[in-house]
Amino acid sequence: MSTPSNQDPCLTQAAASDASVLSEHEKAVGKQADEKGRYSLMPLALLFGFSGLIFWAGTYLNRYSGQFDPKIFDENAHPSTGAEVVAKVDPIVLGKKQYALACVACHMPDGNGIATVNPPLAGSEWVNGPEERLIRIVLHGLNGPVKVKGADYNGAMPVFGKVPGSGYNWSDDKIAAVLTYVRQEWGNKSGPITTEAVAAIRAKEGDRKQWSSDDLLKIQ
Repeated sequence: MSTPSNQDPCLTQAAASDASVLSEHEKAVGKQADEKGRYSLMPLALLFGFSGLIFWAGTYLNRYSGQFDPKIFDENAHPSTGAEVVAKVDPIVLGKKQYALACVACHMPDGNGIATVNPPLAGSEWVNGPEERLIRIVLHGLNGPVKVKGADYNGAMPVFGKVPGSGYNWSDDKIAAVLTYVRQEWGNKSGPITTEAVAAIRAKEGDRKQWSSDDLLKIQ
């Protein structure tokens, strides 16, 4: 007959040391991998991807938004600075227009003028001569007899410059344009008259009276 054991399992477990308990625990659980040293590239890739997208979007808006100006319809246009842009006008085109407005009635569409009254411009030695004389004629006018191409004329040339008594008050660019036109029309082959040349003579002569042909012939 066997003798029953008086050893209590609970008492045996309680008598175990801490070291033995930890050893048994490690055996039951097994060795755990160290996850602290591992990392993923996905968050970094997303960070750089979204950063690049934001940069591209900002660049695109800066280039194609027109600064959100409601007056801009061209996506490639830049906003206006507010300064007026003046298109450059061909002096021949402007001169032809001015001639039709104020000169054609006296000097005729063909530039041959009216006999004994208004001298011709086509082939005229005054038109094709020194520009200093021609500019003064238009700026201040011409009064008294004048000989052109061997014929005598005695009609008055009105004042076109911005001087007291002028009925036209043309600017320097308009005078330069009409003189450039007549010097290159009807077979004339003379050079253009610049706005600067007209302005220089206007400043030099001031508000003087009409010229005579004798006074003009003294100017070389």
